[in-house]
Amino acid sequence: MDKDKTLVWLSGEIKTPPFGEKARKEAGFFLRIAQKGIKLSNPPFDPMPEIEKSCYDLHIRDSEKTWRIILYVDNDFVVILEVFAKKTKKTPEKIKKLCKKRLKRYQEII
Repeated sequence: MDKDKTLVWLSGEIKTPPFGEKARKEAGFFLRIAQKGIKLSNPPFDPMPEIEKSCYDLHIRDSEKTWRIILYVDNDFVVILEVFAKKTKKTPEKIKKLCKKRLKRYQEII
């Protein structure tokens, strides 16, 4: 049996509050799917090749907002690059740049 991938938090957290309880549990459920190595598909995972080939934007709907969790999946880890409340349809360029910077730093260490 394959070992689950370890979650690595480079930014953000998922807790109640600010996440509603249902949204927090949903985020945990989908992150476990990523940890198990199950193929990630849309919905709720949108590929983000503009950051890196194995990056995804996980959408979690809450009562009053939609959360986004930007993650990178490699052989042994699921790396959380950013957690933020969605305000626009497109991911802001500053978030993408920040995620690229964090991912580069992670890859230099690993």
